[in-house]
Amino acid sequence: MITRGNRADGPRRRQASERGYLMCPPEYFAVTYAINPWMEPEKPTDAAKAMRQWARLRQLYLELGHDVRTIEPAAGLPDMVFAANGATVIGGKVLGARFCYPQRVREAEAYMDWFWASGYTEVRTPEHVNEGEGDILLAGSTLLAGYGFRSDQAVADELADLFGLPVVSLRLVDPRFYHLDTALCVLDADTVVYYPAAFDDAGRAALAEQFTELIEAKDEDAEVLGLNAVSDGLHVVLPVQASGLAAQLSERGFEPVGVDMSELLKSGGGPKCCTLELR
Repeated sequence: MITRGNRADGPRRRQASERGYLMCPPEYFAVTYAINPWMEPEKPTDAAKAMRQWARLRQLYLELGHDVRTIEPAAGLPDMVFAANGATVIGGKVLGARFCYPQRVREAEAYMDWFWASGYTEVRTPEHVNEGEGDILLAGSTLLAGYGFRSDQAVADELADLFGLPVVSLRLVDPRFYHLDTALCVLDADTVVYYPAAFDDAGRAALAEQFTELIEAKDEDAEVLGLNAVSDGLHVVLPVQASGLAAQLSERGFEPVGVDMSELLKSGGGPKCCTLELR
């Protein structure tokens, strides 16, 4: 059974749409290296607990009416569970990932192989470093491209060329929020929730110009990766620890759905990190 926040009357009616997602079971999950401020290899991890939390997230998506496909995990790739980083998929076209750190490089090939095997015919190997939907988010007919820590700013040209959409580049400035999807969640084409301190002045100005509705997350919610969330236009699946953010979303007419991802948070991940949208 899904437990949702209380829905209040929002400024306008929200509408859910059915989505398709790709996920990877955390069979080999562990924190064996540190490539972001959340990762502390000296602290123990529990792969079985991570699997239970991941399975609950997958089940939530199914209960909400979404289609979920899975990719086989590979030994030696503990971060492959973070499927969002594997590619960007829009209109059946795929831009693969090119990872910043050597520990994750082999993930790119595994995800590319899955797309080819699954019948995708327009699959492009990227020229520039980009970590998929970790830094590339679709908002209506515009792409938001984060850079500064894990993806190159130059990927904007590749995105525009492949998908034929305008791209808004956003510089990230706080290493805790190393991917765009840790600092911002697209709720619908006109609405985002974001953590202003994760962006520079130009980025905040660009977001204000792009969206008619901006929801600012509080420190305490950003610090539990509450913004690493997944929206279908109505339901917002987010870390259950981000209770303040859930209340804000409910006040705006969304239906927050809390899920515990505390074990995967040890690697700097949450619901969105585990979820690659197949458009």
